Amino acid sequence: MFRTACQEQLLPGETLQQKWEFAQSAGYDAIELRGKGGFHLRDRLPELREALADGVVMPTVCVDMLHFIGAFDEDLRRDAVEQMKSQLSVIGELGGVGAQTPASYGMFSRRLPPFQPPRSAEEDRDVLLAGLTELGEHARREGVALFLEPLNRYEDHMVNRLDQAAELIRAVGLDSVRIGIDSYHMNIEEADPPAAILAAAPYIGHAQVSDSNRFQPGAGHLDWPAWLGALEGAGYTGHLALECRLTGDDAAEAVAAVPAFLARAAA
Repeated sequence: MFRTACQEQLLPGETLQQKWEFAQSAGYDAIELRGKGGFHLRDRLPELREALADGVVMPTVCVDMLHFIGAFDEDLRRDAVEQMKSQLSVIGELGGVGAQTPASYGMFSRRLPPFQPPRSAEEDRDVLLAGLTELGEHARREGVALFLEPLNRYEDHMVNRLDQAAELIRAVGLDSVRIGIDSYHMNIEEADPPAAILAAAPYIGHAQVSDSNRFQPGAGHLDWPAWLGALEGAGYTGHLALECRLTGDDAAEAVAAVPAFLARAAA
């Protein structure tokens, strides 16, 4: 049986404690935090410490910024690395397991004009290896992991598939850098998602879930029994973190239905 988590912005309630009460009643085992820029997560530490003392389980954080570690601009790249270091430190203090980030988001796509990015593939690789190494070393010191998330081709031109992420992780050579898989992006990029999961099994550290259309699991056409079966076969023991948009007239009802749906699909 997989454990489930829900990103905090999807849960009803004003406080993390209220969100946690709803999450537990719906069958979730944890809350995934969102890490905005401006060291916002670090500034939330009093709130997060209080929530932790009240029993809220917060194993992971997903970055929520407009620029990332693969940005073309050096200053933005540097800021993204520092933001991720801070988020890794915070999640470590909370007793969590790691922080997730893509290489970039919405910065460039080879599928849209002008089709050729302003940086070569070799330069892309150098930038990513430098950022992942620095963050991996920081994560190791904090006792947590950095999860590199492959995004679909329309959102990122550098890391789209699990095998690309795995190759970078092998080059970095740190156990503190893992893949954070996302079922929505995999549905677009992987010819055979279950096979991709099994091939990347040694490198998978985190999993986020949404359906083929980016809505909650069960609202699209993703083959959940096959996807979850592969993840189980890969030996994954982390959470399935809900990151999605919501369909239906009642958002809370849509969120609440996910743990039971995933449990049925995994049975």
